[in-house]
Amino acid sequence: MVLYSSKTGNTKKVATEIFSALPGMSKDMQSVDEYRGKDADVFFIGFWVNRGTCEMAVIDAMSELHGKKIALFGTCGMGSDAEYYKSIEQKVNVWIPDDCEYLGMFLCQGKMPMKVRENYEIAREDPRQEFCRKKLLHNFDEALFHPNDGDLADARVFVERVLKEMKP
Repeated sequence: MVLYSSKTGNTKKVATEIFSALPGMSKDMQSVDEYRGKDADVFFIGFWVNRGTCEMAVIDAMSELHGKKIALFGTCGMGSDAEYYKSIEQKVNVWIPDDCEYLGMFLCQGKMPMKVRENYEIAREDPRQEFCRKKLLHNFDEALFHPNDGDLADARVFVERVLKEMKP
């Protein structure tokens, strides 16, 4: 089962790629909002990063799963910093019930709404804030091209790795 939450379409795009990378016909894909408890042994759960974590609907869905194998994936507007991604993983996987097996996480950058850029465009008087603002603008512009074909290929590799590691 591929469950996902997508505000701008980025995470849905990755969810669709993950779904297509899963072998066989015994699979399904639904948004977290549509999900009504359909059972599966393995769940790929996707989310968009909001302030370093996932939204409450994803937490609620994960918290209801027991005795399952769970892999996480997501999209994040704030670049592709490995340390930041690790902190996101730590904040999100804590919601997986203890009786589940955690299979890892895949994150990639995703474009953000133009409204975010408009907020970044407001100049700051403090030089330190101005430096940070310019970095945020650069990151925003880089994110416009994600998730891209490379990100989707990486998502497929993630699925292959998870499935390979699950086999006895």
